[in-house]
Amino acid sequence: MGQLIKLQDYVSRYEQDIYLYPSRFVRLKKQHWEKLKMAWENNDHAIFSPSVELQTKNNEWHTEEKQPFISKIKGFLKPGKQEEEEDSAPQKTAIEETGEEEPFKFETNFSYRPDTVEDLKYQFLDQLFRFQMKWASSTILEKSFVEKKFYYDTRLKYFLQRFPDTYLVLFKPLFLLKKAPIELETMMIGPTGIWCVSFLEEEDMSVFLGSKEKFWVKRGKTEEKRVLNPLLALNRTGKIAQQILKLEGIDFPVYKLLISRNGYIDFPSTPYDIQIIEKRNYEEWFSNMRKLRSPLKHVQLKGAKALLQHCQTTSIRRPDWD
Repeated sequence: MGQLIKLQDYVSRYEQDIYLYPSRFVRLKKQHWEKLKMAWENNDHAIFSPSVELQTKNNEWHTEEKQPFISKIKGFLKPGKQEEEEDSAPQKTAIEETGEEEPFKFETNFSYRPDTVEDLKYQFLDQLFRFQMKWASSTILEKSFVEKKFYYDTRLKYFLQRFPDTYLVLFKPLFLLKKAPIELETMMIGPTGIWCVSFLEEEDMSVFLGSKEKFWVKRGKTEEKRVLNPLLALNRTGKIAQQILKLEGIDFPVYKLLISRNGYIDFPSTPYDIQIIEKRNYEEWFSNMRKLRSPLKHVQLKGAKALLQHCQTTSIRRPDWD
């Protein structure tokens, strides 16, 4: 499950400690899934019976986030220690700069016992998606108000539910460049590079005729119309990502992907730095992306931190901390 580290301009706890939360999320997800699967295999009525309320003892996330109050104070005064594992991303033993986190609860809630383990997995991912939205829109000190449309955004769920945990996602992020906000295309930060992704999808079997002009031609079953050249926004996103990495002295490749899962793209003179993924080669590309099981890399998290530092954040202070 891809990790949502930035959603538009909402405050994200990944912004505060990019070296801690990705590995923590992977660990907590694995622990909770294994416990849920065991309960499913044992037909645990405490979880799968609609008449019984889910017990708080199942809340692994609550336990992981809970620490003494004194940690809050120490967290503001001095940084914690950073440990590094060979060929993997560094792990932190304490939350730097922001102090301790509030105990977020992630409680699976089932009205019935799924028939298969695959159904169980899909329901688990759907409920985990809402938990991710919390991490991508709040911290202990601040919170942002998420538009309801994002809870039903199929492309957002696509990035988060169809890719491995080691992909870090910035979904339609707003970057603050020269004091002006600009919305960019979605970025996926993987262990081997950053993928800037743009979609070109309408009705099934549409054909898009690419060119260097401002508009492309879309041919559908019943009509032909012009659409804005998707490479304009994609190139802008890739250029900004490359500039930020260069500014921070980070050597990490940036790729640009144009995807049409249900249609075709005819563009004979495709620029060398653009990869086109359409109906004819989508399954192969998607399978290769999902097979990438490399652990989180230090340079990957450095790149994510650099990008997050240039994002705009709009939030309010939590009343309890006023």
